[in-house]
Amino acid sequence: MAYGNTNKGNASGKGGDRKKSTPAGKSPGRTAPKPGAGGERNKDGFSRPKQAFSKKKYEKKEAPAPKPAANPSELRLNKYISNAGVCSRRDADIYIQSGNVKVNGKVITEMGYRVQLSDKVEFDGKILNPEPKEYILLNKPKNFSTSGDAEKSMRNVMELVRNATGAKIQPIGRMDATTTGLLIFTNDTELVRKFAQPNQKSFKIYQVSLDRNLKFEDLEKISEGVTLDGHRLYIDEISYIEGQPKTEIGLKLRTPNVKVVRAIFEQYNYDVLKVDRVAFAGLTKKNLPRGNWRFLTAQEVINLKNV
Repeated sequence: MAYGNTNKGNASGKGGDRKKSTPAGKSPGRTAPKPGAGGERNKDGFSRPKQAFSKKKYEKKEAPAPKPAANPSELRLNKYISNAGVCSRRDADIYIQSGNVKVNGKVITEMGYRVQLSDKVEFDGKILNPEPKEYILLNKPKNFSTSGDAEKSMRNVMELVRNATGAKIQPIGRMDATTTGLLIFTNDTELVRKFAQPNQKSFKIYQVSLDRNLKFEDLEKISEGVTLDGHRLYIDEISYIEGQPKTEIGLKLRTPNVKVVRAIFEQYNYDVLKVDRVAFAGLTKKNLPRGNWRFLTAQEVINLKNV
């Protein structure tokens, strides 16, 4: 059906807008697409404009020249100081700028200055060790000593921790081959020196096995302190171990000298069969079987330094 023009002319006699008739079956106002018109067509038959893509030319960039391999024996001065455990790298930069650091006797204030591991670096007059600090706790078995004696078939405790780290660690204090228990290794010379002092604040706890029951009167006498080689030794605590025979004694001391443990009981004519250090400055053997070692946690290290 065709749609006629329903608009009438106006008063001036001119005709109104006229619309062309639309063939039947087609919507008014729509124009059929021309054959061959370019572009995609939608469902109504209208062409969609093609999206114009600009062909961008990509220039091939040359690969950057490879950086020279870092010298493993060389590092920045601030990292050297940080590895020595003095302070952070940022704080080290401040100290360097302030003239607090010497390298091979010469004051260095240059930022980014690099040093060799073999260089002598001084911080406020103190020679530094660039190795990161390592702290290892060992539950030492028998027949290993801190000195080692090949003639007596005694092996050195370093054999037990040789695979733990490449740092130059050493044990804190001495321990003979027959004594077992906790022993700390570190390359922190300040900590080694601290625990070598005769006047200690930290406690060491030992479990001592005797050849016979310890008399109560002897226990009372020992608790009051003993004199060894002309020196008075204070005993922090001594007691029978609960649930065990009276040959098993718990002893709490501050002295770093393990040998005095045997000497205390030998003075009262007891033979000491075994000495086991079960606690050292708050550290225990928990989850650490005999002959095994572990690294100390950051908090444990802080506790050792603050004890």
